[in-house]
Amino acid sequence: MQKMTAVLLAFVLAFSLASCTGGEPTDRASVGANASTSAESVSAATESKETENDAGEQKVLVAYFSATGTTKGVAQQIADGLSCDLYEITPQDPYTDADLNYSDTSSRTTSEMNDENARPAISGAVSNMAQYDVVFLGYPIWWGEAPRIISTFLESYDFTGKTIVPFCTSGSSGISSSVSSLKPLTSGATWLEGQRFGGGVSDETVMEWVRSLNLAPDTQ
Repeated sequence: MQKMTAVLLAFVLAFSLASCTGGEPTDRASVGANASTSAESVSAATESKETENDAGEQKVLVAYFSATGTTKGVAQQIADGLSCDLYEITPQDPYTDADLNYSDTSSRTTSEMNDENARPAISGAVSNMAQYDVVFLGYPIWWGEAPRIISTFLESYDFTGKTIVPFCTSGSSGISSSVSSLKPLTSGATWLEGQRFGGGVSDETVMEWVRSLNLAPDTQ
């Protein structure tokens, strides 16, 4: 009886082994090659999309000088609306209330604006100006012109191939005269028509002007 049981067990074991080895084997080399090809395709598609996105974007900087905070407000509205970088043109020697006394013929600002060659020093610098394609340039109007520190800023960098978008703040004076004086300082740059804003201008008014420029996808 025991011998018969052993024979039956041997038969069952042999049948089980045959069943396990009877199917088609998995071609692991083939699967690995297909997986590698798929990964390469996904990587190539991702790289292509990234390149496409980079080509369609423009790097924007909003640079501004503000003595009383009015121009700063507009500059921040533009930077927030475009989600772009913001840089304040800060004088190495800050302007005091006495310096800004326009009725004083001997004040610092009066002396600077009477001298076309005056170039007030700037504290700090734009870390990598070369990366920007578009530069919004903001300033108040002093005696119908841009403050001389704006000339210092423009002469400190190479704007070749860049687009400069000027904007100013003033009670009544326009921007055209200041732009005409600044353009010669940036050989190789493209200047767009500027815009004047009064104090307390709304975000919507500022961004309506920015969108009209059609400079980048974010401005649409």
